[in-house]
Amino acid sequence: MSGPSTSPGRSGPAPAGAPVIAPGSALALGRALRPSIIAIDGPAGSGKSTVGFGVAQALGYLFFDTGAMYRAVTWTALARGIDLRDEAAIGGLAEAIDIDILPPPDSQGEGRNSTVLVDGEEISEQIRRPEVDRQVSLVSSYARVRAAMSRQQQRIGRRYGSGAGERAGVVMVGRDIGTVIVPEAPLKVYLDASVEERARRRYQDLLARGREVSFEQVLADLVRRDEWDSSRALSPLRIAEDAIVVDTSAMTVEQVVAAILRLVARKVEEQRGAANGRL
Repeated sequence: MSGPSTSPGRSGPAPAGAPVIAPGSALALGRALRPSIIAIDGPAGSGKSTVGFGVAQALGYLFFDTGAMYRAVTWTALARGIDLRDEAAIGGLAEAIDIDILPPPDSQGEGRNSTVLVDGEEISEQIRRPEVDRQVSLVSSYARVRAAMSRQQQRIGRRYGSGAGERAGVVMVGRDIGTVIVPEAPLKVYLDASVEERARRRYQDLLARGREVSFEQVLADLVRRDEWDSSRALSPLRIAEDAIVVDTSAMTVEQVVAAILRLVARKVEEQRGAANGRL
């Protein structure tokens, strides 16, 4: 990413001299927001995971990339020898297993942003293996899988949002968080960027990982992914009516994180004002 565009609908470059939320103040904001849930949606390559993790770290929240749950189902099916083309069997597996997301024991030391458990067994590393990368799109396309994962995502999100989790709250990222999973989230952010900018980021990331790809192929893949995400029958990608859209095309990660923290501060002030008005 290279400042926000803001409105319920659209956000733009932050004004010069916009206040920066100090670390101690950010933690206090995290404890004050009720329910303690921030929903971040957006298309592929918009920076949801990197920004979401930064916001979660600042607020003392759990970072919950909901895509990890589909990876967990995929890995479990592979480990148990279940044919991934058997939609009924994969759907049954998704409904039967218990998935939990916890804070990592040491996110800096281990390079992880969360701990993923299936039926009490940690599989945080396994879900990032290449064989999971190749198959997770198929698994996530199944209706029963998506329904089962939605229920589990809601359970985890609401546990942390109520203050009953291991962290003060939760930042959930995905494509239907604010519209389907936790529509009660007090702050919904939709991260966006031009498809060319998102392709550039993805292309640079792949090159850094040693992958030989062309920019044209990455761009074409993102165009196809956007079309699929926005037109699919189940939970299509769309902007929640009360979401704030932040165009990250010309923003650095740090600028986006800072912009969202200012939105949290504004929401907490609104909640306090509403509470005072009821006294």
